[in-house]
Amino acid sequence: MKNIIVAILTLVVFALMFLTYSKGGAYHGGELGKVIDDIQSSTPVFNELKEKNDKKELEKLKALRDKAGSIGEVKVSKAYKMKCAACHGADGSGMQNGRKLMGPKLYAQDADKLYKDLIDFKDGRRENVIMKGLLIHLDEKTLRKFADEIGAFSSQKQNK
Repeated sequence: MKNIIVAILTLVVFALMFLTYSKGGAYHGGELGKVIDDIQSSTPVFNELKEKNDKKELEKLKALRDKAGSIGEVKVSKAYKMKCAACHGADGSGMQNGRKLMGPKLYAQDADKLYKDLIDFKDGRRENVIMKGLLIHLDEKTLRKFADEIGAFSSQKQNK
């Protein structure tokens, strides 16, 4: 019985091979195969359009990134935007678009207290893996700049 099934399947496979061979055309790169060449020649046009769209999107993203630092009437540095704004908000409020973020509110805190907290996070006296990872390669001068900048947020907002 097994031999009969194998023989039938073998005949079916050979029949399909013969059918494919007899169709010719696209199967063997004949006349119908030119359609594939046409599709390949139109690809560069698609790539050019995609590159233009990518450039436009990158420009829009750059404009949004630049705007994000000044959105809450508080001018912030690029370093703050890169290291702090994602968790503490663009203005240190701990909020973004009406939603509470992961990090606590930094706004209206004293610069000296912030500096001490940053040192404690870096040295491991306060546990927070994210903060330690962000601060581990920064020197104390840079930490002082962050603390002074964040400490000045409330005075910036009051002056406006």
